[in-house]
Amino acid sequence: MDTQQVSAPSRAPSAGVVHINIRLTDGYTIISNRLSQHRGMSLLAIGVGTHIQSLPDGRRVGVKALAERFPESEVRIAAALRELEQHGFLRRTRVRAGGGKLATRTESYNHPEAAARGRVRAAVAAPVVPVVPAPVPAPVLVPAPVAAAVPVRVPVPEPVPVRVPVPEPVPVRVPVPEPVPALVPAPVPVEPVPGPRLVPTPTAPRKPRLPLPAPQQPTEALYAAAADLLAGLPKTAPLFLLSEEDVRGLVPGVAAWLERGARPDAVRAAITDDPPVPLRHPAKLLRHRLATLLPPPLPAAEPVVPLQNCDDCDRAFRSSVPGVCRGCGEARSGVGVGEPCLVGA
Repeated sequence: MDTQQVSAPSRAPSAGVVHINIRLTDGYTIISNRLSQHRGMSLLAIGVGTHIQSLPDGRRVGVKALAERFPESEVRIAAALRELEQHGFLRRTRVRAGGGKLATRTESYNHPEAAARGRVRAAVAAPVVPVVPAPVPAPVLVPAPVAAAVPVRVPVPEPVPVRVPVPEPVPVRVPVPEPVPALVPAPVPVEPVPGPRLVPTPTAPRKPRLPLPAPQQPTEALYAAAADLLAGLPKTAPLFLLSEEDVRGLVPGVAAWLERGARPDAVRAAITDDPPVPLRHPAKLLRHRLATLLPPPLPAAEPVVPLQNCDDCDRAFRSSVPGVCRGCGEARSGVGVGEPCLVGA
């Protein structure tokens, strides 16, 4: 088993920093890794703290003094000093100077945790100085003046104490007031505030007006029914009282509805229900509803195939051209005999 050689030089790492250290004898400062490798401070705060610890005692380390020395602004230097104070590497206090002025005293710590423990031990071990009261001077006795005549002492009887009976306290019943139920105010009904009417501005773009519909095959009976419907609107909807000219202009639209299979009562309900309040122009509202609510046209009817008489058996069958029925046609071709016709002769 090989023995490790202590004197052999260590191998340099393949990546990362490599330290080339030269022994220093002067011009150096011992900096703790607690400051140089701190994870919670910015690089600017670590650099400012390292610079402050390398300065001798008494050197000014204020914001303006550091801003004159380094290219960073006063705002960034002030933020770095606050970081150092927050993590315990710096402590600034205000002390009284000569002439009644105040000065800033800055203390830099290379081991904030140990310094904090030392301050706590010093505060706990501080001796308690007992407060000794000031000595009270003894009273000076002043001799009383001697009277010329000697007074005669007359015996005075001592007062006899008289016992006065103390009345016992009588308990007084204080009536306890019954709790009064709290009066809850009745909710005041709040009327709903109508919302603002969304009215377009006069300059807003408007949709083009739909043209009034017209029937595909107008007839006099269709127009007469439409005119009667418009003239009878005030019977069920009094607001829709139209003039003769309005009725004449709206007749084609109602006729188009009737041509498409709409019943008169359905047309009347569609164009007059739920009118706006107030209704200023009933004819314009009817024109708008007749154009926008027009129902689709009726589906086209299937063509009816006419009946023909067979030339051979004289029976009826449906076909667009005359000839023979299916049975007679198959008999002529020799295929077979089937159902010859649809209607018997």
